[in-house]
Amino acid sequence: MKSVVCNKKEIVPSKVVCIGRNFVEHIEELGNEMPSSMVIFLKPNSSVTNKLYTQEDEVHYEAEISFLVKDGKYGAVGFGLDLTKREIQSKLKKKGLPWERAKAFDNSAVFSEFVSFEKLDLLHVKLYINNKLVQDGGVELMIYKPNEILNEIKTFMSFEDGDIVMSGTPKGVGKVKNGDKFLGQIFEGDKLLVQSEWIVD
Repeated sequence: MKSVVCNKKEIVPSKVVCIGRNFVEHIEELGNEMPSSMVIFLKPNSSVTNKLYTQEDEVHYEAEISFLVKDGKYGAVGFGLDLTKREIQSKLKKKGLPWERAKAFDNSAVFSEFVSFEKLDLLHVKLYINNKLVQDGGVELMIYKPNEILNEIKTFMSFEDGDIVMSGTPKGVGKVKNGDKFLGQIFEGDKLLVQSEWIVD
C-alpha cells in the first residue's frame, strides 16, 4: 500500500476523495458548467505518490490544498497535485461517462509531507513551475469550504484515519512537461507551513 508522511510519521490512506469545480475561475478556464451541487470523485491508494512522472498520455497538473483526516476531522494539511489526463477526461465528459480513466490512474495524486495547522480559513496554495507562479488561491475563493466538503462526503461515505481530501484547484492548470521544476507551497496566512519540490521525470 502507498503511504504519505505526516509530521514525520508514515500514514497509509485507504482512499483520496477529490472535489472538482470548486474555484469559479478554474471552471471558467476549462469552459465547464457551474455545478449545482458538489462534484466528488475518488482516487485509489495506488494513485498516491511523492514523485512526479510524465505519462504516455498528456497530463495536466492541478495544485490543491489537501487534508489528512483523523477521527473524522482534518488533522493535517499538505500540498497535492491532482494529475489529470485532460483529453481523455474531455471525451468521457462528452459521453457522460465516469472520469476514472482520466483521474484515478497510478501515481496521479502527488503529495508533499502533511503538517499540523491552526486556522483553516487562512490556508492558501501556490504552485511555481520553473520559478514562475502559475497557481495561487486560498480557502476564501472556494465555492464549497473545507468543512462543508467534509460534512457532505460523510453523508454517504465513511472515512478511515489517514484518508486524504483534495479540496479543488484554482485557475492556472496546464501541461506536465518532462524536466520542469515544480515547487508547491501551503501557507497559513503569511506563514509557510510546508513546501515540496519535484523535477518531472
